[in-house]
Amino acid sequence: MLTVVSESRCFGGTQSVCSHASRATGSAMRFAVYVPPHHGTAALPVVYWLSGLTCTEENFIVKAGAQRVAAALGVALVVPDTSPRIELPGDRESYDFGVGAGFWLDATEPPWASHYRMETYVVDELPEVVADAFPIDTRRAAVMRHSMGGHGALSLALRHPERFRSVSAFAPIASTLRSPWGQKALRGYLGADERAWREHDVTVLLRERGWRGPPILVDQGMADPFLAEQLRPDLLREAARDAAVPLVLNEREGYDHSYYFIASFIEGHLRHHAAVLGVPA
Repeated sequence: MLTVVSESRCFGGTQSVCSHASRATGSAMRFAVYVPPHHGTAALPVVYWLSGLTCTEENFIVKAGAQRVAAALGVALVVPDTSPRIELPGDRESYDFGVGAGFWLDATEPPWASHYRMETYVVDELPEVVADAFPIDTRRAAVMRHSMGGHGALSLALRHPERFRSVSAFAPIASTLRSPWGQKALRGYLGADERAWREHDVTVLLRERGWRGPPILVDQGMADPFLAEQLRPDLLREAARDAAVPLVLNEREGYDHSYYFIASFIEGHLRHHAAVLGVPA
């Protein structure tokens, strides 16, 4: 059963926050939905946003300034929370593991395996919930995200190209295998066998699976404090070149890792996805 937690008028459309009992995570999950001004019976295309470490469904809808552009384009936005909010041992001991840090994968290690199933949630369950409750065509979908969510957007699109027609990212973790954030999460959620980790590393997925969709769009702030150690866009560029996958990597001088950076370039990403989803310019 879907519960509307809040609902506000925004650029002629409606910004909602909803809660429901999730089969995938075995817990209550929250997500935000922006439905632009909508006339007629045709369902709207949708862009999913996957947020970064410590975020909830609220950060993007409050800080990114995306609703104005989405309203003009006629594109819906769906923003899930970044993890279950159920209490598990050690789930709040650090900002980069546990609550707020689901890493958009299905955990296989206890106690996380019973609840931290964010890949199944985003790919299978959330589209069903959204399509049942809102005038949204989840078959016309794109995905974009930030940081941990950037890794999630890229890895989920590469793993499930039938679900997402287009993908973009802001400051993504290019290789979880070579990022301290990623290594910690993969070991905790998937165990010590690094062969399982490879299925959630963007550079490996690019080389092994490729991407037949439109060019992948990435924006990276060059004043980002996490650039050299955690994000490594050079690895993404190298993997895309090796796989002959078109990549547009915009290096933005002076920009950091914050939502000020995201808000500065969100319009370009939404227009990129809208064009792929068949929205008139």
